[in-house]
Amino acid sequence: MNPLGFAVVVGLLVGTWAQVDVLRPLCDSPDVEEAAMAAQDYLNGQHVHGYKYALNRIEDIKILHRANGVDTYVLEIDLLETNCHVMDPTPVANCTVRPKISTAVEGDCDVVLEKIAGVLNVTAFKCKTDESREDECEDQRGDCSDLLPLNHTLALDFVQASLATFNNNTVNKTYTILEVGRMSSQVLLSSIQYSVEYVVVEANCTGNACIPLNDPMAERGFCTATGVKAAHSVDCRMFPAPMMPVVDANSTVAAAPAVPPMVHVHTGSLSHKHGLRHHKLTSLHDPHLSGLLSSESGESAEVVPVVPAVVDAAAPVAGPAATADPAAAADPAPAADPTPAADSLSTSESSNSKEVPLHIFKRDVVAVDALVPVAPPACPGRVRFFS
Repeated sequence: MNPLGFAVVVGLLVGTWAQVDVLRPLCDSPDVEEAAMAAQDYLNGQHVHGYKYALNRIEDIKILHRANGVDTYVLEIDLLETNCHVMDPTPVANCTVRPKISTAVEGDCDVVLEKIAGVLNVTAFKCKTDESREDECEDQRGDCSDLLPLNHTLALDFVQASLATFNNNTVNKTYTILEVGRMSSQVLLSSIQYSVEYVVVEANCTGNACIPLNDPMAERGFCTATGVKAAHSVDCRMFPAPMMPVVDANSTVAAAPAVPPMVHVHTGSLSHKHGLRHHKLTSLHDPHLSGLLSSESGESAEVVPVVPAVVDAAAPVAGPAATADPAAAADPAPAADPTPAADSLSTSESSNSKEVPLHIFKRDVVAVDALVPVAPPACPGRVRFFS
């Protein structure tokens, strides 16, 4: 590229960045919490298997404020799995977060939202889902259970046995498995006790073959069962009807929502590294903003343009980064040879009395700490459940 063309490109970039302010508010400020809750609800809406997730902590926030009034929020949030299935209409705020001793599941997510005219909309996200467990459970001692892969044969046999018990105690209806949510085992009294969670749906059965009713009004429920195949307890809680048919002005019934898949059981590798013991959050939705995503998974690099903050020349100097001379900030004196730098500052016509202590503070951090109160970190925010 010729020098003139390069200068034009640089000028255009500088002109674009000059219209963007990068703000770093407190993670627990009301505006940021509103964005985090919008992200939580959106991610739960994209998550079609397993359980709802609740916001645990806001890890980081950047707000890109543009001159046209559009604010882009780049959030890093920590979510924790609750005991409410995604089909459960219970609000997330009323769901119980699964404790660590039960092998909690954590979601680390980067979410990009745009706020236009006061309305927040998610435009991109990336999530990584992992397990979190108490230390005392790692040695397999104590009152801890072992989370099993969702295609564990013996545990699935126990699921079917508990479902048969439930159907035997149900009048006029029969249910079949819609999705297995969690399965775990524990050794008690020299026997393996199972604890399982699954979703059932009303079915039409002929002999031993049961087919889920292809009806949005078919009854669904969430079941938990514990024990062994020959002796166990099972409890199922039915959900309200998912959606009433919509009738328009011409008395025409609108299209009903699609019925969820019959059974969702993981197959293939039993490797725990691939999340096969729990249902993972949707991992990625990034139509055009991949450069803004940089979660703890380390799957992408952050390329958010850094715009220097405007500094009031009359404001008191707080440290080496707060200089009224942009040239001095962009080209500081070499640290390996401080004496010539100090001499040049004292003899230069462009220097002033405020620039000299800047380099002194750079050499003596203790002096800054002693003179300037240290503000609490803006991020990460408070922990709502556990870290």
